[in-house]
Amino acid sequence: MKPAVSILFLIFLLSTALASKAENLDSQLLQSLGDVKYHELKSSKLGRSLHVFVDLPENYHNNGENYPTIYLLDGGNTYPLMAAYHHYLRFGDEVPAVILVGISYGADTFKEGNWRSTDFTAPSKERDFWGGASVFQAVLQDELIPMTEEMYRSDPEQRILFGHSLGGQFVLFNALSRPGLFSGHIASNPALHRNLPFFLSWHGEKEFTQPLSRLFVSSGEYDDPVFREPALEWIEHWQTATPRPWVLETRTLAGQSHLSAVPEAYRQGVVWFFSESGK
Repeated sequence: MKPAVSILFLIFLLSTALASKAENLDSQLLQSLGDVKYHELKSSKLGRSLHVFVDLPENYHNNGENYPTIYLLDGGNTYPLMAAYHHYLRFGDEVPAVILVGISYGADTFKEGNWRSTDFTAPSKERDFWGGASVFQAVLQDELIPMTEEMYRSDPEQRILFGHSLGGQFVLFNALSRPGLFSGHIASNPALHRNLPFFLSWHGEKEFTQPLSRLFVSSGEYDDPVFREPALEWIEHWQTATPRPWVLETRTLAGQSHLSAVPEAYRQGVVWFFSESGK
């Protein structure tokens, strides 16, 4: 066999061996992602499926405790990021053990099946496909949360909802219409640029639930002005409004842009919620 042919043959064998190893890799060796549980939620309310990923605390199977549960919107991106990050923060005891639930479309674009622009939004005169938040809220309340709390030891008194950008808009939608569904809300760089007036009013029942939900809203210092300016207007409005249906904490995240803010908003929001709740 000629030398050049021999080298090419060896490269082929090596690449085949590496591909074989990659295919057989045990994903649990990525310990920060834990033992990922997957469920397909066939939603009768949406008429389509959601992909649900669940990360359980490290000692979940060694005790009978109920755990706080954090629901992550845009879970196809936020779940792998936050599952690993939360695991990392646990090394320093910055955050407690929780169940993480990632809610995913399994796609990044509407053409591929990502419905976030509909599901996460209140109505907008500028976008006729916006406005599905009330239906998505019902999906969480009547389908996803019951499924999670039936299958896992999820504490119904400690549910937290996390969302970024349009996901942050949905967090505020829920906080302004049904805050008792979650005891904590974390909205990162909420995108309110096409329907801000909706979010300057209360849309829930006249009587606020007790105890009050906790709401953390953050805006990145270097977020795009199209997002940051309406977010700051929302913050200014609700900081002075009384009464409010939640305990409100607002922060500017120094040095953060629209996307880089996501993990820092998560960290600060979760730390604040548990330090303030006393649990």
